[in-house]
Amino acid sequence: MSIELVNFSKSYSSRKNAAFAVKNVNMTCKDGEIAGILGLNGAGKTTILKAVCARHFATGGKVLVNGIDVQDESERVRSLTGFVMEQPLFQSELFVCEYLAQIAALHGIYDTKEKQSLAEAMSKVKKLCSLDSVWSKKIVSLSKGFRERLNFAQALIYDPPVLVLDEPASGLDPSQILKMRALVQSLKKNHTILLSTHLMQEVAALCDSVYIIDNGQCVAFGTPDSIAAENNCKTLEEAFFKLTKESEA
Repeated sequence: MSIELVNFSKSYSSRKNAAFAVKNVNMTCKDGEIAGILGLNGAGKTTILKAVCARHFATGGKVLVNGIDVQDESERVRSLTGFVMEQPLFQSELFVCEYLAQIAALHGIYDTKEKQSLAEAMSKVKKLCSLDSVWSKKIVSLSKGFRERLNFAQALIYDPPVLVLDEPASGLDPSQILKMRALVQSLKKNHTILLSTHLMQEVAALCDSVYIIDNGQCVAFGTPDSIAAENNCKTLEEAFFKLTKESEA
């Protein structure tokens, strides 16, 4: 699986001279790779992620998932992508197991006498996301850490080959962040992963490559070390602030 953006631009207005939230971004994320999008809040990161998941469509350019045009085959792309949102919209009064069964059903996974596909999917995601202790609890009662595990579980329940993670460390304490990182690393082998963050340490811990986005445009691409070297900086952090400051000048 792969993700590719070709001159991707997005405006949230149909007016002729409307501003673009993202403009002319080119990006590639390959199978077995974790690619990161690094940028300040409001830089355009979530706009890119939602386009990859067919939650909205390009104003200009193309978004391709495994060569499939998102705009032409949006339902197919949604079945291939799992989206871990920064602020998930849970049905809080449902039990954890009940909520995940509903998500699975939306993607055509049911229990039948011939094939226990739902039971298998539920068992797998319960173990993978360590949800055993809250499986029969209502979502409203969950801690922030367990809500984030559930957020991953709803994206994984239908076994999509592409994972899109929007600020997966947001609001987590240090222990929860370490568990999240371990989960993401374990998923890398069998998934193409694209994540957004504004945290340098998440890029260093997880990403094989990184795109720096500022004011809706890509201002750098490479490994953390190569971006630092190309900008005559000692660290990615130093390069990041140099690049974003220059783009604002």
